[in-house]
Formats: sequence, structure tokens, C-alpha cells
Amino acid sequence: MSSTEASIPIRLHKPSSRDPRKAKYNTDKLVKRLRRQVGQAVMDYGMIEDGDRIMVCLSGGKDSYAMLDLLMNLKRSAPVDFSLIAVNLDQKQPGFPEHVLPAYLEQLGIEWHVIEKDTYSVVKRVVPEGKTTCGLCSRMRRGTLYEFARENGMSKIALGHHLNDIVETFFLNLFHGASLKAMPPKLRSDDGQHIVIRPLAYCLEADLERLAEIRNYPIIPCNLCGSQANLERQNIKRMLADWERVQPGRTMSIFRALGNVAPSQLCDTALFDFTGLARTSSET
Repeated sequence: MSSTEASIPIRLHKPSSRDPRKAKYNTDKLVKRLRRQVGQAVMDYGMIEDGDRIMVCLSGGKDSYAMLDLLMNLKRSAPVDFSLIAVNLDQKQPGFPEHVLPAYLEQLGIEWHVIEKDTYSVVKRVVPEGKTTCGLCSRMRRGTLYEFARENGMSKIALGHHLNDIVETFFLNLFHGASLKAMPPKLRSDDGQHIVIRPLAYCLEADLERLAEIRNYPIIPCNLCGSQANLERQNIKRMLADWERVQPGRTMSIFRALGNVAPSQLCDTALFDFTGLARTSSET
């Protein structure tokens, strides 16, 4: 069996040997903070409504596990009634541990589905060796998930992108697309048939990593896209990490700026009527 066909390892965290009382205190504090951030994002952007059937896209990575965990926590105390349906897309990567997610989801006692579609072979056949696979892979994955959501009456599609993802996307678009845009916490699909929500929009990746360690999620690494060393997103991530070391809090400041836009101070004539500007007449 070749290295690419070897089984994908499951990453489990070793339990900490720290004082259990202090560990519990820190865990409770972390969960409360993340729960509060998810609740605030849901409220600020009107992500969840009464009667929603929310398709929670579960990849096997730390972020999607945390999203499902926190949404289940939110559901227990939410003022509206909604359903959570966990959905995983099995892209038929060689060695993918098919048993892991079903076993985990069975323990949670919620509705779940696994969609089987061999997008892996298509991506490997179409994308030249050494080139980034993310673009084609994400489009195929998105199309498959949208189709499933439409056929199964899902009113919302929840994705596990967090605050750092949003900031990184902003710089990717800035540097490589010459545009000021990021990942909105809530959006309508191009065809108008789906509402996509990102409940982790206010959550920092470091906190989600800590939660994954505490909860001991059975992480399934992605050897198709996430491990590509030449991804531009990884370069952006390193840049932001360097900035954060020099000036802690810079990433959060950039994220806040995305919600504090002044069109009159930019250069987009479609957003602000520069040609119509005139002096305010003064009374003599």
C-alpha cells in the first residue's frame, strides 16, 4: 500500500495530568466563553429561527466538531425550537476511516447522514500534481451539500469557519483578488435557495483547538487539501501569527474592522456617490 493510500490517522489528545479541579474550572470557563460567542453571533446575524432544520456540516476536523458541540449546547437553552442534522460528505479518500464519524454521532443521539460521493478521484484527475486542490474540491463539495440540503428540506446550512478563517480570507482576497471581502457570518447562496450560517464567526481558533483537546474529538486530518504546504492560506496564517506575536490582539482588531466599514473613506464609486459630493452651503 502506497503512502497516499495508507489509512488516515485519527488524532486523539492525551488527557492532562493537571489538577482536576483547576482543569474543570478552566474547561467550564472556556465552554461558557465559546457558548456566549456563538449565541451572540447567532443573535447579531439572525442565524437561527423557530422551526429551522439546520444541516451541520461535519468534516471530522476540530472546527466542525466544536460547532456541533456548541450548537447542541445552545439548543438546550435557546428561546426558539430548531433541529440539528449532522451531515458528512465521504469524498472517498483512500484510507478514510469511515467508521469514526458514525460511531461518534451515534453516541450523541442526533439525526445524522453520510453522503458518499467520489469527488477525490475527480480532483486528483483534474488538478495537476503540486497545484492547489481547494478551489475545485470546495466547489464540488458545496454543490453536493446544497443538493442534499434541498432534497431533505434543510432551511439552514451551518459551516465551521471561525474568526481566524474570516480574517485570513479577507487577506487572501486583498492580496490575490484585489477586493475587500471576507467570509460573511451569514449569506444566501448564488441561486437564492440556501442560507449558509457560520456560528463560530466570533470564536478564535486557539479556543477551538483547546476545546478539541478537552473534548478529545476523534480528529480526522484532511490529506487532500488541509495538509498542502503550498497553500496561500498557510502563508497568510503565518503572517498573522507573526503579527500577533509582535502585537497581541491584532487579529481581533482586524476582525472588528470588518464590521466597522466607512464607504466614504474608501474608493468604490458603487458604494458611495463621490461625484455627487458638494460643499454644504453656509448661511451668511
